[in-house]
Amino acid sequence: MATSPEKITFRDRIRQIGAAFQFTRTHDKLVVPLLLAAFLLPILIAVVVALITGAWALVLPFGFVVGFLLATVLFGRRFTQAHYRELEGQPGGPAGVLQTLRGNWKLTPAVAVTPQQDMVHRVVGPPGVVLVVEGSVSRLKNLIVQEKKRVSRVAPEIPVYDVIVGDGEGQVPLRKLQQYCVKLPRNITPKQVNALDSRLQALGAARPPIPKGPLPKGARIPKGAKANRRG
Repeated sequence: MATSPEKITFRDRIRQIGAAFQFTRTHDKLVVPLLLAAFLLPILIAVVVALITGAWALVLPFGFVVGFLLATVLFGRRFTQAHYRELEGQPGGPAGVLQTLRGNWKLTPAVAVTPQQDMVHRVVGPPGVVLVVEGSVSRLKNLIVQEKKRVSRVAPEIPVYDVIVGDGEGQVPLRKLQQYCVKLPRNITPKQVNALDSRLQALGAARPPIPKGPLPKGARIPKGAKANRRG
């Protein structure tokens, strides 16, 4: 039986917002003046309109609401941009982006890894299976083929997509990775997504070479590979 998600209290929500603001301010020096401008400009316009019309009770609250909404939307965008800048160039960065996909998406990070920390991440969602590649495609080519074969053994009728994360030709930039996945065709139902992910997890992980040093956050060491890593 699935456990119900833990309820987030108002105090926890405020702490999350505060942490997000501190993170964004650290990586974006313009966020504070931009937020102030987004909030105060509608209020200033509302004051001018109220002086002309005399409708203070109607116009001024409207200016506050508009300013608050603009600042909220702007903060969300600046936080997202700062988050992407933080993840760019880091091993496992695409997995960090994929973890925030909204909806019925199941991420298994680092299903294939090379000693140079090139990785293949597997995402099961409405399009089917999406293999997200970071690093050198030449080193991962065989691992991608192996992962596709694993999927086809479990569900040969399920579409499998692969995408290379990067700024080169034919690649998808990290900041557009979520958008790319969401725009893929819807091929399977939510019930099929859950069943497919369970069947893939039951297969266990592949046995790629494990890089030395810490794995990216959220990555799991495949069974059978721990002994090689210790050696």
